[in-house]
Amino acid sequence: MSDTLSELFKVITSRRLGDPAQSYVASLHQAGLDKILEKVGEESIELILAAKNQRPDDADDRLISEMADLWFHTLVLLAHNDLTPEAVLAELQRRQGTSGIEEKKSRPLTSAE
Repeated sequence: MSDTLSELFKVITSRRLGDPAQSYVASLHQAGLDKILEKVGEESIELILAAKNQRPDDADDRLISEMADLWFHTLVLLAHNDLTPEAVLAELQRRQGTSGIEEKKSRPLTSAE
C-alpha cells in the first residue's frame, strides 16, 4: 500500500476514539455506522456526478478531489469495522489473474443481483 494511504489510515485509527468536538473522524465514529455509510454513499454519488459531468477539456481536479473524499471515507468505514486496507489489498491480490466475469460468477448471488 502506498505510504500516503498507510499514513492516513494510521491517523484515522488514532483519532477514532478522540474528542468528536476536535476530530472529524471521531465525530463520524461516535455518530455510528449509519452516518459513516451515509458519507460513503454521498461521496460515491459526488464522484459519479463529477465523472459524468466532466468534459474532455476540463481539469481533472474535481474528479480527483471526489475520489480522495471517497477513499478517505472508505478508510473510515474499514477502521470502524476493525478491518484494514491491507485486507482489501490481499483480496485484490487473490483475484489477480482471474477474469472479472469468472470471479463474479464464483460469488454467491445477493438480493441486488
